[in-house]
Amino acid sequence: MQIQDLSLSNRALGLLSLSHCHMNSSFAPVHRLSIPGFKLCSKFGFCSSVKRVSTPFGGLRRYGGLVMVSCGVSTNDARDEGRDDGFYVRRCVELARKAIGCTSPNPMVGCVIVKDGKIVGEGFHPKAGQPHAEVFALRDAGDLAENATAYVSLEPCNHYGRTPPCTEALIKAKVKKVVIGMVDPNPIVASSGVDKLRRAGIDVIAGVEEELCKKLNEAYIHQMLTGKPFVTLRYSLSVNGHLLNQLGEGATEFGGYYSKLLQEYDAIIVSSSFIDKYLVPTSQEPGANQPLCVITAVSHSSPIQIPSVGEEAASKLIIFTDKETTVEPVTAQKGIETVVLDGIHLNEILEYCKRRGLYSVLLDLRGSFDELEGLLSNCIEHNMLQKVMVEVLPLWDESNSKSSFVALKSVQKRLKVNNLQPRISHQSIILEGYF
Repeated sequence: MQIQDLSLSNRALGLLSLSHCHMNSSFAPVHRLSIPGFKLCSKFGFCSSVKRVSTPFGGLRRYGGLVMVSCGVSTNDARDEGRDDGFYVRRCVELARKAIGCTSPNPMVGCVIVKDGKIVGEGFHPKAGQPHAEVFALRDAGDLAENATAYVSLEPCNHYGRTPPCTEALIKAKVKKVVIGMVDPNPIVASSGVDKLRRAGIDVIAGVEEELCKKLNEAYIHQMLTGKPFVTLRYSLSVNGHLLNQLGEGATEFGGYYSKLLQEYDAIIVSSSFIDKYLVPTSQEPGANQPLCVITAVSHSSPIQIPSVGEEAASKLIIFTDKETTVEPVTAQKGIETVVLDGIHLNEILEYCKRRGLYSVLLDLRGSFDELEGLLSNCIEHNMLQKVMVEVLPLWDESNSKSSFVALKSVQKRLKVNNLQPRISHQSIILEGYF
C-alpha cells in the first residue's frame, strides 16, 4: 500500500481546539426510525399506498425524464395513537432526505398529512422547479386532507416563484392545523407563511424538532443568513496523525461516505496535482447530481493536464489558476472553463459559486498540500469554514515530508470544533464537527 509522505504537526489537530466536543468511549449504534410501509411509485414527490411491503424505505430513481419514488407510508388500519408531533416531523425529514443533492438552490422539504391518527398523505420536494412537498402530500391525501393536520419540516412558502404558494394550497385543502419544524430564514418567507395560515383560521405550531430540521438544510440556512456558500473542510489522517492522500475502504463506492458526500455538495475544490494523478471525484449514488469540480493550480512550471472527459463532465469542471501557470490548449477545446487570477483566494472561488447558485462547497485536502495551503490559510484567518470532516484510516505512516499542516504555523488562530461526532465507515473512523 502506497502512502503519501505528509506529516501533521501537533498531533494532527493542532489547529483545532477540541474542547467541549461530544465523544463517547464506545460507539453506540445509530437507532433509525422504522415505520411499517407501503410501496409506491410516483412521477415526482408524492406518496400513495398501493401495496404493503416489508422492505426499507427506498429513494429516487430516474427513468427517462421521470423521477420514480419508493418510500414507506404508514397507513395501517390501526391508528397511530400515542405518536406526538415530533414523530411526524421526523418522518418529514426522512422523506425530505430522499431528494439529497437534487433540490439546490432550494431546501429539502418533506410533508406528512395526518387525520384521525393515521397518515393519509406524504410528499417531498424532489427538484428545484417542481412542486413543493406540501403539494404532493395534499395530492396524496386527496379529500382526506380536510380537517387534517399537515406536518412540514420547513415553513410553507407564501410567495410566487416557479411554483404557487404552498400556504394557498393548504388553505384550499381546508386543513385545520399545520405543524412546522422550523421557520424559513429566506427573507421573502420569514414567518409570512405562518402569519397567512393563522389569518385563515388554521392553528399553527412552529419549532418542533427544530435542530433536526436545521441540520437537514444547513447549507441553505447559511446561505440565507450570510449570503455565502457553506464550506466544509475534509482530509484523511493516519492513526499516528500524518496527513494522507487516500480514502478508506469502500469510501468511493456506492453507499460509501465519500460517494454520499459528493452527492450532498454543490461543488468540490481539489488541487491540480490530485487531478493529474487521479480521476475527477464522482459520486456513485444512483441518479446523483455530480458536484462542480473546482481545480486550483498555483505556480506550475509545466502545463496543467486534465484527464479525458466527456462533454457533460467537462461542463462540471472549472480551473482557477494564477498568471504563472499555463493550461494545455486542448483543455479549452474540451469546454472546460479557466479563470486566471493574480492570486488564488477562497473568496474569489466562493463568489463564483454564489453566482452559479451553489450553496455548499467541499474543500478536499488531497494532492499537493502546497497548492491548497494558501486557500486553507486564507479561509482559517477569515472564518470561512463552517464544518470539518476527518477520516482516520487504520494505517501507521512513518514518512517525513515537509509538506504538512506545519506550514500553517504562521496562522495565529486556533479553531474550536463544536459537536464533534464519531462514526465508523468500514475500517475507518469519520469525525464530523462544526466551527
